[in-house]
Amino acid sequence: MGHLNFKFGKKGSLMKQYLSALEHILESGKDRDDRTGIGTRGIFGHQMRFDLRKNFPAITTKKLAWRSVVSELLWFLEGSTDERRLAEIHFGKNRKELTDKKTIWTANADKQGKALGYTNTNTVKELGPVYGSQWRSWTDKNQHVDQITEVLNSLKKNPYSRRHIVSAWNVGEVNKMALPPCHTMFQFHIQDKELSCQLYQRSADMFLGVPFNIASYSLLTCIMAKLLNLTPGEFIWTGGDCHIYHNHFEQVKEQVQRKPQHAPTLSMPDFKFIEDVAAATPKEFNLLDYNPMDSIKAPMAV
Repeated sequence: MGHLNFKFGKKGSLMKQYLSALEHILESGKDRDDRTGIGTRGIFGHQMRFDLRKNFPAITTKKLAWRSVVSELLWFLEGSTDERRLAEIHFGKNRKELTDKKTIWTANADKQGKALGYTNTNTVKELGPVYGSQWRSWTDKNQHVDQITEVLNSLKKNPYSRRHIVSAWNVGEVNKMALPPCHTMFQFHIQDKELSCQLYQRSADMFLGVPFNIASYSLLTCIMAKLLNLTPGEFIWTGGDCHIYHNHFEQVKEQVQRKPQHAPTLSMPDFKFIEDVAAATPKEFNLLDYNPMDSIKAPMAV
């Protein structure tokens, strides 16, 4: 299978808007109690735009968990809701060999998934109808809709439509999900043979989650562009409740003092069909010339 390389520019400015958002929240945000009991400082409503023609927006002021980004996206596109399947994709081994390995969804499976009564063993950890189910098999009145296939078809047949939307917020199934979707819906837009995407994220963990989400949906935009024989345009991130957890303040203060480094180049397979993407492995997606600063560890609120 051939590979597609997007040659992006090397200026660090694409992530300066992210660091500015962190500073703004620390300085001007309001403190609130939250579901996790940790407490947050946040603002309501924020937008950032990333030009995929010039840069791939992988954060450089700390190390991005790139393999986790790719693994989760492939897991979504496959339509799976079993956390142990995510482990198989991420580690490239059979789940029977991975009983001591965790993923970014393990805690949710072991806490909320288990509380909802879903199967939770060493080899199966169900999460309910989370993202993969909504993207590939949205259920409404016993009808199942593959939103990814449908949006690809609509982009091909009617490129200037304003209805190229995929939603994960299925009102009838939200209460069945181990974690209701934080990134709730996204919309594609074609102009001048370029594909752009805008995401609406209702709840945004600005330190741990948002850099991950920006990379994930930028990658999705590049994948969809390739499937449609288009060029990636912009990725627009729109956040609702944009917050920093109280136990992340010191880590954020450290990060905003760091200077963004050169942006990387994305290398990925030359896909033809969505089935090829779902069958791919994380090692086929690479960030070239990616030289981030050291990781900054922080606990994830569950």
